[in-house]
Amino acid sequence: MSEGPQGRAAVRHKSAEIAVTALFFLLGALVITDSLRLGIEWQEVHGPKPGYFPFYVGLIICVSALVNLAMALRVPKAEDKTFVEVGQLKLVLAVLVPTAIYVALAGWIGLYEASVLFIAYFMRVLGKYGWWKIAAVAIGISLFFLVIFELWFQIPLPKGQISQWIVSALHPFAMALRAMF
Repeated sequence: MSEGPQGRAAVRHKSAEIAVTALFFLLGALVITDSLRLGIEWQEVHGPKPGYFPFYVGLIICVSALVNLAMALRVPKAEDKTFVEVGQLKLVLAVLVPTAIYVALAGWIGLYEASVLFIAYFMRVLGKYGWWKIAAVAIGISLFFLVIFELWFQIPLPKGQISQWIVSALHPFAMALRAMF
């Protein structure tokens, strides 16, 4: 482990264990809650109601989470090692945050338009490429996949106004090509 601001611990093992345990406990509690809504009784004639088996799966998840929580809380401070350093976490977040934004934008402005922005961001911020290369690659890749999926495979994906216009403009050309082959 290196020293300095980038090498210091961002998250320790104990904290990571507690956070993951909490998430699993919430997942188990969600399963239990929905199972109760569906019914967990055993009916004499029909057998188990729909929530019977999921209820016990949720219960096992919650109990396992509590066991993991107890084990995590027993770890002495001296044995609580670094889970991730600040520098490593920054690298992960440099990819995770733009990817989450891309997923959110894909449904809002369209997959192809969001892809142009996503590719452009990574080429500029992480690759330090010039704007003309960014424009050529980001737009070129998105156009390529638009033609492949929308025109050749005829698989509709979420589109924004720009990609709707491109598909409309290229549709007669694609139909003529398809008739030739």
